[in-house]
Amino acid sequence: MTEAYRVGDELPTLEIPVTRTLIVAGAIASRDYQDVHHDAELAREKGSPDIFMNILTTNGLVGRYITDHFGSAAVLRKVAIRLGAPNYPGDVLRLAGRIVALEDVALEGENRSLIEVAVTGDNRIGRHVTGKVTVAIPRAIPGAVTVAITEGGGA
Repeated sequence: MTEAYRVGDELPTLEIPVTRTLIVAGAIASRDYQDVHHDAELAREKGSPDIFMNILTTNGLVGRYITDHFGSAAVLRKVAIRLGAPNYPGDVLRLAGRIVALEDVALEGENRSLIEVAVTGDNRIGRHVTGKVTVAIPRAIPGAVTVAITEGGGA
């Protein structure tokens, strides 16, 4: 099986329900104990309508979005994101991506394809996250999917 990736290809969207549990668990897992991520009353006292997701949780969800698409052999090489509108409980985070660069390289003694993806994530308020992710995919693993990279149109 060969899957061809091209600059301009769109990744399928991923919808993630933003629950109170996800927000609190993400904050705890990343050791971010700021009260605005787990205490609704204190968050309101500081001007927020409710608790909100921290950047490390968003970073992890963006990474998951990419590796879910490119498979278990994919290795994140760079994740650079910027937050916008907060994610509150009850929101749905909709992640979308578009391939913006492709390159074949030798990394750690193996031939790999580097794929750069521009990622956005929106919720009911607006744009929650923008960024770029670079992922490395092995070019040949026995018994695995072979990735054929092409630039421009045509299959």
